[in-house]
Amino acid sequence: MQRISILGAAVLAVAGLALAADTSDTWITTKAKVKLLTSARVGNASVDTENGIVTLHGKVESEAAKERAGAEVEKLDGVKKVRNLLQVVPESAEKRVEEADDAIEDKVQAALKSDPALDGIKVASVNKGVVLLSGKTTNVNSELRAIERAWDVKGVHQVHSEIQAEPREKN
Repeated sequence: MQRISILGAAVLAVAGLALAADTSDTWITTKAKVKLLTSARVGNASVDTENGIVTLHGKVESEAAKERAGAEVEKLDGVKKVRNLLQVVPESAEKRVEEADDAIEDKVQAALKSDPALDGIKVASVNKGVVLLSGKTTNVNSELRAIERAWDVKGVHQVHSEIQAEPREKN
């Protein structure tokens, strides 16, 4: 009897580890991208994750932005190490053209509506190019997609998310 319970516990432990390994790198990558696009305000970075080791690469405007990006990603569950390969490239001398907030809101809302997977996500507000998204979705990948769509709109300087990723109930 004791042998069966030890074997059963070992099988459950191995299955749990396999399941965690199968989803954790993908989950970490997605959550890191969301964190970079919202909290760290790094819109042009790539994220790769392998065995919990996250590599950040791309360009940022300052050393502070680079440090902020690494620090935000380090806080995520499952991250063992962050390899911060972001390059500091100061913003070009070109003058930024400011867009009206109502025009930005309309464009972001149109971008969200063009993707059926983003149904339920909306623009809560826009203030001086800072977009706040809200609503509900069934997974974190849709949240990421909505944030990326917002960043693609001309005039957007920052994106924040109050999107709630709530998995669908199983029947």
